[in-house]
Amino acid sequence: PQVWTQMAKGVGATLGAAAVGMVGALVLAVLFAFGRLASSKLIRVPVAIVLEFFRGMPVLLMMLFILLVASTGAFIAVVIALIVYNGAILGEAPRAGILSLNKGQREAGLSIGLTPTRTRLLIELPQAFTQMLPIIMAQLVVLLKDTSLGYIVGYYELLRTVKNLATFFGNYYMFTFWLVGAVIYLAINLLVSWLGRRAARAVAAKRA
Repeated sequence: PQVWTQMAKGVGATLGAAAVGMVGALVLAVLFAFGRLASSKLIRVPVAIVLEFFRGMPVLLMMLFILLVASTGAFIAVVIALIVYNGAILGEAPRAGILSLNKGQREAGLSIGLTPTRTRLLIELPQAFTQMLPIIMAQLVVLLKDTSLGYIVGYYELLRTVKNLATFFGNYYMFTFWLVGAVIYLAINLLVSWLGRRAARAVAAKRA
């Protein structure tokens, strides 16, 4: 029972960091997309530079930098790094989706009195997310797997839990613990992928 209790805590920590990271990354992705689509170069160019910088930074290096320089806790370091990196990666998805829309969508929103920002937020963005949902879900699965990097900065997620249990119980049970950990990771990722496919099919059915 104690072993499974520790496993459950590790799974909970992994899912907690992943959930916060996913929500934050999606919000940041929308902000990045809006910045890249801004009419002013004073906004577009700095946002593009920031995006390229964060895309080129390894997630683990971000975690270590935030933990050591900002003196945050392990959870904060893991979550912020996941949000910033994946937000930068996902930022191109809604932007590409918006650019692929017919210009009549924007013109229709403006014609009924909506501001450019509200038109983009209420009309263009939902359609862009619908089109790019498979790409977005694939990146969110990557984000979930990247929570395992929290092991390096001392975050007590599933990987660290498995490592501690394997060390405590010795080499005889090491393979068993790592196998159980791998199965749990696989089950979680398959579940997220399945939910993403269900969501994509549901959205496609509504559009049809």
